[in-house]
Amino acid sequence: MSNQSEAYMSWNELLLDFVTLWVTIDPIGTVPLYLSVTKHLPAAQRRRAAVRATIIASVLLAAFLFLGEYLLKVMRIELLSFQIAGGIVLFLFALTMIFDKGSATDAPPEAGYDVAVFPLAMPSIATPGALLSVVVLTDNNTHSFWEQALTCAVLLVVLIATLILMLLGDPLVRLIGRAGTNVLSRVMGLILSAVAVSHGCSRTCGQDVSAQG
Repeated sequence: MSNQSEAYMSWNELLLDFVTLWVTIDPIGTVPLYLSVTKHLPAAQRRRAAVRATIIASVLLAAFLFLGEYLLKVMRIELLSFQIAGGIVLFLFALTMIFDKGSATDAPPEAGYDVAVFPLAMPSIATPGALLSVVVLTDNNTHSFWEQALTCAVLLVVLIATLILMLLGDPLVRLIGRAGTNVLSRVMGLILSAVAVSHGCSRTCGQDVSAQG
């Protein structure tokens, strides 16, 4: 009975990890950005950019998952400070999605500029919220290495889903059109800005309330 209870709790934790990582990475919200920054590339290069961005984001997130807490401790950075800084960066990035009038994105990228690194891999896939989440979900004080490895496996599932959705971006464009893509991009930018504010102030508001109490 106890083994079944432990397994049930483990599945609950994995489901929570999946939902948290899906929301913070936001595979669906990555598609409009991917279509926007790769629209001047041939189809083969667009696919390679999607694969490269997913690989780079996977390395970054896995590194933060296993080493992020140690890194923050060595640099004497509190999770609260990391959360606020990540929220600010994410909010500024969301503003570019909302107010982009096309003048900057209509021009082809400069020679040597790799869109797979920025903004696809980071901060679109490996968002500040996702980097924070993998650190929090794998707290070294409460999670064993095996549990951290399971969270990493859940992370890979979300990243594979992100890659598949990006590769299916062209059929999506044909389905909803460029105008629909632009609208979707701005709506996702608005949602992303709300998520950024939530990431940036949730801990501080919680601490303020607890301090007042």
